[in-house]
Amino acid sequence: MSARRDCAGKILMLAESDFPLDGRVRNEAFTLFREGYQVTVICGRSKDQRAREVIEGVEVYRVPRLTVFDKVPRQRTTSWGTALQLGLVAAGYVLEHSYFPAVCLLLSPYILLRQGFDAIHAHNPPDTLFIVGAFYRLFGKKFVFDHHDLSPELFLSRFAARGGFAHHALLLLEKLCLKSANACIATNESYREIEIARGGKDPQDVFVVRNGPDLGSLERTPDESLRPPGKKLLVYVGVMNPQDGLEYLLRAIHCLRDELGRTDFRCVLVGAGDSLLGLQNLSAELHLGDDVKFTGFLPHQEVMRYLATADICLDPDPSSPLNDVSTTIKIMEYMSFGKPIVCFDLEETRVSAAGAAVYVRPNDEKAFAQSIASLMDDPERRRAMGDLGARRVEQELAWQHVSRNLIRAYRSILPKKEGGRAALKAPPP
Repeated sequence: MSARRDCAGKILMLAESDFPLDGRVRNEAFTLFREGYQVTVICGRSKDQRAREVIEGVEVYRVPRLTVFDKVPRQRTTSWGTALQLGLVAAGYVLEHSYFPAVCLLLSPYILLRQGFDAIHAHNPPDTLFIVGAFYRLFGKKFVFDHHDLSPELFLSRFAARGGFAHHALLLLEKLCLKSANACIATNESYREIEIARGGKDPQDVFVVRNGPDLGSLERTPDESLRPPGKKLLVYVGVMNPQDGLEYLLRAIHCLRDELGRTDFRCVLVGAGDSLLGLQNLSAELHLGDDVKFTGFLPHQEVMRYLATADICLDPDPSSPLNDVSTTIKIMEYMSFGKPIVCFDLEETRVSAAGAAVYVRPNDEKAFAQSIASLMDDPERRRAMGDLGARRVEQELAWQHVSRNLIRAYRSILPKKEGGRAALKAPPP
């Protein structure tokens, strides 16, 4: 313990997601550790993961996950059945979003007594994590709110119920997160503007830390066994939830094959989520067969093999209250591998990808298919777009660049700790 006293500060991160698989949480935790901070993470525990371990100097406590009911309402034949399903979905969200903050409140005193912490760093969702940060502010600890998702816009994008009780409740929770935080971290300028306007934050307390890839962790060697002979490999990598628009992509692939007559492709969808089963059913209904492959969840190394081999990468995020102002990690990953992108024309997507993407009129599936076909026939354009994206990431958007604001944020709230960059020993197992 004595070896860790002279450090830049002690941080307790709260992330319901999987550590270290969640790239943003992983990058932030490792960066802060390298900068001389002691970092501890409380996160969700997946099957076969250890409850406690040390990863590259970061101490990790994993807690069991709670999953209650399906999060995608199934189609019902009666209004009562639909209402019941929606009620179960709502109950599931409330229970799950209450559970993780409660577990963090129970576990954090042990961590405080064992090794101490100066700041709570909460990654949303859920926005109910503000309870932990606000509680420890009573004892002089700092609270950093890391704004991954706009929960009110996420609700609108999934359920289109503007003005209802749930939407107003989410707006209130978001405001409580922002108001109780000493510093807020936004993923882009759109989020920053919302935090200032909707949350009343002082602009000096809001820091933009974009979702930049860590170039040092990328393996860019193609695996030609993944590409069927004579075919272009089209790849989607990411979460498969209702707001992610994979149904648009499947219908676009159907149009590419059946209306445009293209058979020289294989489309691979890498990832999992609440919508996976429904998407597999839709693929079967469209008779896409072997033209579309669902891999499910894959380890990071396997994901990189697909990205390194892809001819074209796809982002079907449709226009929605959430997607219009969000920066997706997959766009940055596609660019870092030097791949051309086909996507819908959304404000923050255009800011990120610039000339590395073909922008399609939002939610137009046929135009999406036509853009894929055009790019398949133009290898020089694919190469130029990929090179432009790779340079943009290397020069501006890589984690090595965008993470500087993360350090500025911590130096603003822990000024007396600034400069303590002495090498830290890993915490005891």
